[in-house]
Amino acid sequence: MINAQTQLYGVIGNPVRHSLSPIIHNGAFRRMGLNAVYLAFEVENLAEAISGIRGLGVRGVSVTIPFKTQVIPFLDEVEEVAGKIKAVNTITNEGGRLTGQNTDWRGALEALEEKIDLKDKRVLLLGSGGASRAIAFGLKGKGCQVFICNRSLHKARALAEELGFVSLPLSCIDGLDTQVVINATSVGMHPNDTQSPLQKEFLKKGMTVMDIVYHPLRTKLLQEAEEQGCQTIAGLEMLARQGAAQLQIWTGRRPDLEEIKEDLRRALG
Repeated sequence: MINAQTQLYGVIGNPVRHSLSPIIHNGAFRRMGLNAVYLAFEVENLAEAISGIRGLGVRGVSVTIPFKTQVIPFLDEVEEVAGKIKAVNTITNEGGRLTGQNTDWRGALEALEEKIDLKDKRVLLLGSGGASRAIAFGLKGKGCQVFICNRSLHKARALAEELGFVSLPLSCIDGLDTQVVINATSVGMHPNDTQSPLQKEFLKKGMTVMDIVYHPLRTKLLQEAEEQGCQTIAGLEMLARQGAAQLQIWTGRRPDLEEIKEDLRRALG
């Protein structure tokens, strides 16, 4: 029951009407017995939104597109890893002092390491946006050899040079010997369900293929990877884990991951 003691959390971004974060957090709050509510705030003016978070005592905020990098100058402190990634997806408000963290990389690595030992693996990473940056930093910590592909080659090159990885155009990956493939682009997302970022022939038996797209649950990339004998990881896995990590930061308690995933499956039909 919402009352004067209810703690307020939310997500800021634009657009956010499609966000599944309220599904993740409100379900978890209910099961954890917490008097808390999580709302979606579609933000036009970031500076005003941050002032509102401080002024209203919003306890925690998720940050999504396009504010993950833009929000950093407004914060009092940024966790070391989030500072290196140059992206924040989690804000904690302690008495008006705002601290930024990043749980995207944790969510991705947890999902991958449930299936494969990442140490020294050769990885093809598609994309060079915020999610790619977070995943790339996590992979570097595991000693992976990473090849970064992006439609905008100069962005891929910049990220690769920053981390000591290799960048190359998608047209040049034939024959590339990788053990892990990660799609960190929006290719294949609903309503463009028939698209895949890779030719089916590139996928080989024994590869581990992860797609961060979660709508649809089984993208064309994952369907074709399964047909080729690959081990697959759906975007739902990263989404649920990054949300669970946020909840742990805010409450000090780790929610039940399987229950979060079931909530998301129901929401996605």
